[in-house]
Amino acid sequence: MKAKHTIQITFFALLLTLAPLKPLFAADLQAPQQAIETASAQLQSQMQDKSFTKDFAKINDFVNQVIYPRVDFDRIAALVLGKLWKTATVDERNRFKQEFQVLLVRTYSRAFVEFKEWSVRFLPLEMAPGDTKVIVKTEVLQPGVQPIAIDYRMALHEGEWKAYDIMIEGVSLVTNYRTTFNNEMQTKGSLSAVIDSLAKRNTEALAAAPGKKS
Repeated sequence: MKAKHTIQITFFALLLTLAPLKPLFAADLQAPQQAIETASAQLQSQMQDKSFTKDFAKINDFVNQVIYPRVDFDRIAALVLGKLWKTATVDERNRFKQEFQVLLVRTYSRAFVEFKEWSVRFLPLEMAPGDTKVIVKTEVLQPGVQPIAIDYRMALHEGEWKAYDIMIEGVSLVTNYRTTFNNEMQTKGSLSAVIDSLAKRNTEALAAAPGKKS
């Protein structure tokens, strides 16, 4: 897929992880769903501060604090790199995880400012006692727009439910990014070069972010 589509997928995926939830009360949600609902409450609280949305540094810090505990970045990084993960050095794995996390956080931070009117409707959760992996199905609602199907792949990790993939209308964020990085690997010739390029893009994007203090 094209890079532009990758960004659009990430915008929706990370934005909706923290979108306001209307149709169900927290008491009606099961543990994997509650992991998403908890983040939404924090978002709603921050949204009361109008100056908050104009300060990219504050947004970035907030997103990092809220998303990180609810996303299994280690698993996502391994899934995104696929076969490349098996041959990567420890240093390459650590560098990729760090830069990929920065990519997701800064991408969400931009979406946080641009999209504000979304709400989420949870669909019935198919979950049996003892399950450690589930798919949380939701529909994203916006006035005048058809509902968008958003599915979260979640796993129980050290007693907490964390997302490790998000599918938007059947399109997987993990698969989408895996294609992007595999294509870059063919062009640049090494995983190290791909990571260097990602780090450079992150640095440039953060330096140019509106509201960033020098």
